[in-house]
Amino acid sequence: MAGGGFMKLPGGSVVVALSLPTPPGGAAPAGGRVRVLVHAVNRARALTRLRNLGLRAVYLRGNSEPPTPDEITAVLHHPDGLVWRADPGDDTESWHPIATLFPRRRRAGAA
Repeated sequence: MAGGGFMKLPGGSVVVALSLPTPPGGAAPAGGRVRVLVHAVNRARALTRLRNLGLRAVYLRGNSEPPTPDEITAVLHHPDGLVWRADPGDDTESWHPIATLFPRRRRAGAA
């Protein structure tokens, strides 16, 4: 089950933080967890952004692990508004764009 939470910003938008198992074949360490941050207009839109990336079973129940001020700053300063890093709490690891979390998909017909 994903732990996570959200923080409503003064402008009305939201930052959602989720701790998820590492996607199979992803760039993060296998068997571990990743912390994913999403900036969106509202919580539903944030979860939709993750589902559109292939994380279909992502739900936010409660607010047990809201984003920290440092996490909010990281996601607000990223152009896509979607970042991740390994979850164990290693503050020395930098945040990565969400595209690096998933394996590259081969295009049909590509050699």
